[in-house]
Parts: sequence; structure tokens; C-alpha cells
Amino acid sequence: MNHYRFSANTGFLWKGLPFIDRIRRAAACGFDAVEFHDEAQQADTLALSDVLTETGLRVLGLNVRMGETAGCAAIASREKEALKDIDIAIETAQRIGAGSIHVLAGHTGDEGNSSSYLRALRHALNASDITILIEPICRAAMPDYFLHDIDQAAEILDEIDNPRLRILFDCYHIEAEHGAMMEQFHKHKSRIGHIQIASFPERAEPNQGSIDYGIALREFLAAGYGGFFGCEYNPKKAVEVGLSWRDQFQLS
Repeated sequence: MNHYRFSANTGFLWKGLPFIDRIRRAAACGFDAVEFHDEAQQADTLALSDVLTETGLRVLGLNVRMGETAGCAAIASREKEALKDIDIAIETAQRIGAGSIHVLAGHTGDEGNSSSYLRALRHALNASDITILIEPICRAAMPDYFLHDIDQAAEILDEIDNPRLRILFDCYHIEAEHGAMMEQFHKHKSRIGHIQIASFPERAEPNQGSIDYGIALREFLAAGYGGFFGCEYNPKKAVEVGLSWRDQFQLS
């Protein structure tokens, strides 16, 4: 029997609850870890630390401040703001023991600037020893987001050439943007730092849609991926009601 380690993404699951209560709910539902959007930067650090101690849950990572543009690291006119957001995210991650930071590029429009993005990523790498993630986000979800293509993400990693800069591989986004999600995984597996799962095309519970995770999860592990699987999906009903998919995959 396989044992997959699943992380609850608090940016998607239990969105109707206060942030601290989402962490408690993740523990009660048997998740192995949690991962955040940018809720941690807005939370009371002591209360957050207390609930993490209480639940024993590990924090895999958090996003920089997202704001109305889903980050701003690749927006030329907001470079100083991007660096400040990175510094705050690093400080928060260090306080709560988060293992990674996702530096979002942003909805850039005509202001997309790869040089700004590279400087922001180098700043994040130089400012801490934490893993830094970048995520290709599909055009269907964010048409004017700076980073869509996983090959573009790979080129950024090659340009910066730091082993702590990794790709956040969101199966939904990769399938939507490229198709043949598993082919993309195998092409870039040495660069991948974290995997997130959801159904396609609905981005709901992973046991439906066109991606067969019963096969995919086994293939990820067989290919050497040893990390957690981030559950970043929109539940069709109450999260607890739909969690039978986890048992289904553990027994597959």
C-alpha cells in the first residue's frame, strides 16, 4: 500500500473559517502538513505559532503578499515593494519554520520585466537559506500573469543557477497550459520543489476529471519525488465530505 503525504492549502480549503481555525481543521482531518497563501503575514504570530505547536503540523511554505496583482516581483514599477514583501515573507517563514517561499511574479500587463523578476529572486535567495519557489500559472486562470510556461520557469532556474530555486508544479495549471502533464513532470522533475494537485478541468477534488491521480501519484514517487502533495482545490461541498479521495489513493 502506498502512503502519500498530503498538505492542506489554507488558501483554498475551509475558506469560510478564520485562518487559525483552518489549521486546526486540517489537523482534525488528518492532513500531514499545511501550506499557506499569504495569510501568515496577516496573522498574529504568537497565535499562529501556538496553533502550529498545538496541532503538530509542519508548514511547507507560504506565498509572498499577493495583493490585487498576485504578487509584483516582475512588475518593473514595483520593484522596491516586491523586495519588501519578500523580506516580510522570509521573516514570517523563519518565525514559524516554513520550508519555502513562493515568490509570485504578478499580473504584469505591459510592465512585465524579467530583469526585475530575476533581481527579486536573487534577493530572496541571498536573504535566507529557505527554498524559493516559482509557479507557472495557466493563462486560463490568470491571462496577464507573467509566468505561464514551465519551460520559461526552467530557463529562469538555469539563469540563476541556485539549487534552492525550484519550480512549484501545480498539476492543474500545467495540464491547462500545456496538456500532457506527466510528460512535463518527467521533463522537469529535477527542478521541481513541490507538487500541488486538483482535478482538471474543474479544479475540484482530485478523484474526478481527466487526470488519473491513482496513476499519477504512484508515478511521481517512482520517479523520485519524495515531497508532499499540496491540496489546492475548490471543494464541491464541505471539505470533510469530499475527503474520501485520500483513502482511495492511499489504497490504490
